[in-house]
Amino acid sequence: MEILWFLIALGLLFGVLGPYLLRRRGGGIRQVAPGAPDAADPEAYGFVRQEDQDVRLPGADDELLHVLDVVQATQDWRAASRLLAATDKEGEVRWQRVQAFAGAASLELQERPGVGGAWLRTWRAEAPKDAGGAAVHGEFLVQQAWRSSAAGTDDFRIILEEARKVTDEAALLAPGDPVPYITQLAVARGLGYSHEEFDQVWARVIDRAPQHMGAHLAALHYWCEKWHGSREEADHFATTAAARAPRGSLLAALPLFAVYEHVPDVVLVQDFFRTAVVSKAMDGALYAVHSARPDDPMLAHVRHLLVWFLVRGERWAEAMHQLVKVDGHVGAVPWTLSGDPAAEFTVFRNLAVAGYEANGGNPATLPH
Repeated sequence: MEILWFLIALGLLFGVLGPYLLRRRGGGIRQVAPGAPDAADPEAYGFVRQEDQDVRLPGADDELLHVLDVVQATQDWRAASRLLAATDKEGEVRWQRVQAFAGAASLELQERPGVGGAWLRTWRAEAPKDAGGAAVHGEFLVQQAWRSSAAGTDDFRIILEEARKVTDEAALLAPGDPVPYITQLAVARGLGYSHEEFDQVWARVIDRAPQHMGAHLAALHYWCEKWHGSREEADHFATTAAARAPRGSLLAALPLFAVYEHVPDVVLVQDFFRTAVVSKAMDGALYAVHSARPDDPMLAHVRHLLVWFLVRGERWAEAMHQLVKVDGHVGAVPWTLSGDPAAEFTVFRNLAVAGYEANGGNPATLPH
């Protein structure tokens, strides 16, 4: 019995440490002291230092970042209102900007309880019919529910019930905007909607934006095993959306997100990240990235997840090709699920650099 417990403990230890001890057969990666002659240097590739990584966004949106800085410095909401009013309703950018403004207000409130995020409260008080303000307020409440309360508690449900009311109001203020209903997908997940109730919200989303990648990611969470679906239902939702997606759509990468949602906490299967299922999902995501528009606002989201999978699958060169496109901004899954997104990203980036160089790569051989 003691041997059995020892083997179980050994397996758990390997599962936890495995991602950080990746190496190729024949001895590819080994840990050395910083500054040693054999140490890989990420900065040689032009990568940003860990402390300078921007954790707010998955990729560059200079216009948004400028407005965020203005709003937070002046506590004047008008610049945010103007930016959202000028942002296309049906596109992915509006959804990301609503999330960013809501997240900024939520983090301010967390850092300065009772004071932070005052600009959002003023926005709603002074312009109650502003559709952008209502959309940001609804998303803010959803983020607050998850930040400040445990799922399933009374406080959690009360905040989400309020979010549902606010998003209903936002939908009335902007009938063609899918964003309030995308926010309601998170409300539905938190409040435990039945499948039929969830489908009613989903129908309102796809009536307005049938190819919306952000909406599909929000819906995928509901269908996952840890919420209100199963591994099979999540996979069916993702593969069906990918199969129906037109060429150039990043929905072809959705199965990789479904795989990620169901990766076990402890991976005990040898070469799990090279299995047929995982490899197929990675290849689908790579195809989506290569065929997507270079300015697709959801492209960075897919690239970040690809980095995580490609490094764990020891596909070093492919990981490096994604890293040069996203380095500098780390506000995306999987890094944001860590307490320190920049540190988590940097660990994987350093592994990619080390693996790339261990197999003959160097800064000169990596195209940007």
